[in-house]
Amino acid sequence: MPIISQFYGILVQIFFEKEGKHNLKHIHVRYNEYKACYDLDGNLIEGKLPIKQKKLVEAWIAIHREELYLLWECVQNEGEYFKIEPLK
Repeated sequence: MPIISQFYGILVQIFFEKEGKHNLKHIHVRYNEYKACYDLDGNLIEGKLPIKQKKLVEAWIAIHREELYLLWECVQNEGEYFKIEPLK
């Protein structure tokens, strides 16, 4: 699972689907011992993050929504990925 962005100790990752496709377009986020999964519109699907990191991730998703959708298609259809700018 490649890291597509990293900022303020937060890792954002996306899965390659080898045998079929994921039904829901989503990313995985890790911060220390916390793990969460978000759809590409910024909705928390499962998991938990501290409030500050949750707000940072949701802001990052809002800023990069179009890139995330493009990345999802690249990863699922071609097995290729690219990095997305972190929050600064």
